[in-house]
Amino acid sequence: MKKFGFKFITKDKKCEARAGKVTTAHGTFETPVFMPVGTQGTVKAVMPRDLKESGAEIILSNAYHLYIRPGLEVIKKLKGLHHFMAWDRPILTDSGGYQVFSLSKLRSITEEGVKFNSYFDGREIFLTPEKVIEIQEVLGSDIAMIFDECPAASKDKHSIEKAVHITLRWSKRAKKCHKLRSQALFGIIQGGTFKDLRRESLERTLEIGFDGYALGGLSVGEPKPEMLDALTDILPRMPEDKPRYLMGVGTPLDFFEAVERGADMFDCVNPTRYGRNGTAFTSDGLVVIRNSRYQLDSKPVQEDCGCYTCRNFSRAYLRHLMNSHEILGAELITLHNVHFFVNLVRSMRGAIRKGRFLELKKRFFNRFDPHTR
Repeated sequence: MKKFGFKFITKDKKCEARAGKVTTAHGTFETPVFMPVGTQGTVKAVMPRDLKESGAEIILSNAYHLYIRPGLEVIKKLKGLHHFMAWDRPILTDSGGYQVFSLSKLRSITEEGVKFNSYFDGREIFLTPEKVIEIQEVLGSDIAMIFDECPAASKDKHSIEKAVHITLRWSKRAKKCHKLRSQALFGIIQGGTFKDLRRESLERTLEIGFDGYALGGLSVGEPKPEMLDALTDILPRMPEDKPRYLMGVGTPLDFFEAVERGADMFDCVNPTRYGRNGTAFTSDGLVVIRNSRYQLDSKPVQEDCGCYTCRNFSRAYLRHLMNSHEILGAELITLHNVHFFVNLVRSMRGAIRKGRFLELKKRFFNRFDPHTR
């Protein structure tokens, strides 16, 4: 098995944007990188073959959801998650910390862990930092995340501070029980938009020591300027020789802002969620394919896009599929969106290496209209 490692390649001289390369047991990927989200062991509506064609180098799955269905015994008997889902490239597994936020009505938090009522069948599930590591080691992912408390956006500093401290205690427990040498373990920095809490969380998480570091608890309802202010402060303080992962973010504009400040890794459900609902991301903005204006439109979703969808199908045909409730419509638009996200972040890598990241950002911002059309 290859040893996990991060190689810093270059930094743009005009900002904090940086390019690097990560080595894992299932191959390498370059950063900045967008990771398509395959929560249940599949990127919704996209086959692994097409993910590879789109340029995806790493995907994300979710330990919490896979623990519920199909369960660890199934995945263990079928030789781990890579073999189970026929994906031979790197996989990062989220720990379930986000579900502590998103399923707040179905869980209760104690010092020991989190009790959930399964969204699937209502049964009680109790997850501890140790149990979450056990799950991810059975899954065999290349990068595992520690179990954290991800709080909702709040001006209540006391509640955010409590989440920071319980995450730190859980981090120590996760690090202590993690044994799978081929699997990297990432720590998670919490603190909301409070800079002093973020700095404390980072400093104490660095003392524990992880293979990479993630920023959690952002893009959970806080105003965008506050998120960017938090990133401006914390990202340059993170280790230069470790990957920096901004969890759950987000949109093309977010990627540019975060990369400019020094972020390396991203994941978000937007490409698949928007695709299933008939909305395509393009360099000009969001295109709602269902709209009547595209009924006779012979152009592809984006004329300068090289994805399978844009090479072969018109907006008119995609509109017909979506309005006829044909599954192929959601598949084709999702495929375009995944291709768009993956290759937009890839273009940032190239611009960073040439020292032209801010030029690329300016051109994109001048062209991209964030409103739907």
